[in-house]
Amino acid sequence: MTSLPEKLLKKHQRLVQTDNVKVCSHVQREQDDWIINTLMIENIEVPFKYKRKTPYRSIVGQKVNLTYYPTTETVAGFDIEVMKIVRIRIS
Repeated sequence: MTSLPEKLLKKHQRLVQTDNVKVCSHVQREQDDWIINTLMIENIEVPFKYKRKTPYRSIVGQKVNLTYYPTTETVAGFDIEVMKIVRIRIS
């Protein structure tokens, strides 16, 4: 039997799975009806983002498993690389 991350990785070629990484920053902000969560991961310079309907407790200092894909966002006229999280689990 294959796990959910393995199934996702087979189905979507751009997805990346990273396990057991430490969260060094976790910020939540409201945008319309969503709570946008932004994570910074230790030793990685790119922000990781995901949306939830409700606020979540801070996961700063936790080790997490992430399934994500790279994308870009335009902020103040600049293109910024962002990792869009599709699955996050505390390890």
